[in-house]
Amino acid sequence: MSRFCRWVLSKLKANKFNQDDIFAVHLALEEAFLNAVKHGNKSDPSKEVKIDCSVGSDKVEISMADDGRGFDPDVVPDPRYGENLYKFEGRGLFLIRAYMHEVDFNEQGNRIRMVRYKGGSSSSEIQSQTQA
Repeated sequence: MSRFCRWVLSKLKANKFNQDDIFAVHLALEEAFLNAVKHGNKSDPSKEVKIDCSVGSDKVEISMADDGRGFDPDVVPDPRYGENLYKFEGRGLFLIRAYMHEVDFNEQGNRIRMVRYKGGSSSSEIQSQTQA
């Protein structure tokens, strides 16, 4: 994974993405991979995580799928409230959604697709631009 991550980051640099974009993609890539291994594949070394990535001049798109049963991302509790505030885990999906401009899952919930547009705008700014 570290070799793949370095490759993605080098492609972002070559396409002149700024440091905020590079940080965001790095964080999301690592969080998604850890979630796929730990929660999706239950740390089973016989299972795989498949990653597709496209880095262009204005955006990066990453798809990641595990061999797990999947989950419903809409029922993952917000880590900023209640008893979740003091838990040591449960922030990965929150961080991915905060740093990437588009995040969606397949119906089964074992594949994530993440997009970050060049320029470091917040995800809410990107959504309002695409809806206008």
